[in-house]
Amino acid sequence: MTSKQEIKEKEQKLLELTSAFCAQNLDDEYFALCEKLIKKIGRKRDVPFERGKLEIWAAAVVYAIGSINFLFDKDTHPYVKAEQISEYFGTKNSTVSNKAREIKDMFHMGLFSPEFSTQSMEQTNPFKEMVMVNGFIVPLETLPDEYRQMVREARAEGDDIEFHSK
Repeated sequence: MTSKQEIKEKEQKLLELTSAFCAQNLDDEYFALCEKLIKKIGRKRDVPFERGKLEIWAAAVVYAIGSINFLFDKDTHPYVKAEQISEYFGTKNSTVSNKAREIKDMFHMGLFSPEFSTQSMEQTNPFKEMVMVNGFIVPLETLPDEYRQMVREARAEGDDIEFHSK
């Protein structure tokens, strides 16, 4: 079993790897999201990056964050090809893609996930002003003020909220 110190050292190495990639190919916002994700992974009971090549984990973190923020879409900025991530880290794209899927599943990350979205994705989120009530998606503005406030507070914390009537 890996000690806490060894995990912290691996976490630091992952931060260095992703920082270098983001500095060269992306921006500070992407690095901040990668850092947040790496630290969240490092807090898991069974830390996944205890095993395996750190370059694969670093590439998978960037890939996971990028895939939910349309990084691979030529119409977005910044833009990189998925293959560029693998090439940079010296890994296979299929391996990175599979590891990124693990990470996204682990933290329920998807398009417009508030916790790991860039500011531009947050601003263009078509669901930002919608909420689910009894299984129906409705505009947030149709709710009473106190419910709208509850939704906004929950989302500010990175959570989402759903209403059910009895």
